[in-house]
Amino acid sequence: MSGTVPAVVVFALAGLAPLVVRDAFLLDSLVLILIWGTAAAAWNVAGGYAGQVSLGHSAFFGLGAYAPALLVTRWGLSPWLGLLVGALVATTIGLVIGYLSNRLRGPYFVLATIAFSQVLLIMGSRWRGFTSGSEGIPVPFRPGFWTLGIADKRVWVWLVLVLALGAYLLQRYLDHSRRGYQLVAVREDEDAALSLGVPARWLKVAAICASAAFTATCGGLWAQYVGFVDPFYVFSVDLSVKFALAAIIGGLGTALGPFLGAALITTVETWLRAQFGGLGGGLIGIYLIVYGVALMVMVRWVPQGLVGWIGDRWRRHRAVGAATP
Repeated sequence: MSGTVPAVVVFALAGLAPLVVRDAFLLDSLVLILIWGTAAAAWNVAGGYAGQVSLGHSAFFGLGAYAPALLVTRWGLSPWLGLLVGALVATTIGLVIGYLSNRLRGPYFVLATIAFSQVLLIMGSRWRGFTSGSEGIPVPFRPGFWTLGIADKRVWVWLVLVLALGAYLLQRYLDHSRRGYQLVAVREDEDAALSLGVPARWLKVAAICASAAFTATCGGLWAQYVGFVDPFYVFSVDLSVKFALAAIIGGLGTALGPFLGAALITTVETWLRAQFGGLGGGLIGIYLIVYGVALMVMVRWVPQGLVGWIGDRWRRHRAVGAATP
């Protein structure tokens, strides 16, 4: 499972699915899986490879969601420009957080990221003159590729797939490059890495900036896809937990893991929504319970994640087959 063959199969199936699938519900699920998988992969760059565990990554997602929505609704500009602005703003914020991460470690860094996302939540929900406050921003549908007014969900699958491939390739680069090995050294023991001349501080800043840019782009595409930006959702801690949990379930520090974790989580959420949708706000509580149980199960019995677990089973199967005359 550590090679590229499983990833080629997964992404090829995702790319070919719109050619044979006509069900709008299935295509919608695939779009969301790719968006959440890419966001989880972006979180994995900072949390899995660099060891900068964040529970405030929804801040970058929310910034990315608001940027194109505001540019479209207030100035009539293209959401593509908004995606670029959102990524640049998130990268700048990531630069600041990355700088602070050199002074905050462990739970202190986690708390700092949560606090930052909640500050943005307060600003987004109360700055009515600019963000429309807690009412949110409906994104107008203007047909055309330049305006991202795309009604065909098949096109959305291919569009988001390009971003997903970018996030995957970034992780593969970290898997096999000198910088990636240095980043892992920083994650395991930063002081030892510094003593060996590894530019730990620069590497952590670069990882968080790259993670922020991808997460913001996911937020922008998601906002254009669903057509609405709600500050209480895009800046929520629940969303940050979703990114982290998808990466953990799939396999921390693995390139394909976040996408497998996102597929599992999205499938479970869809099933829960179908079974308990009548509970309204209580559905959020069920999500959190499922997230908590899934995390405990993975930490206790499958700490290496789905990628590691499947890889172990595959190696054992091959070993048994080779030993059998």
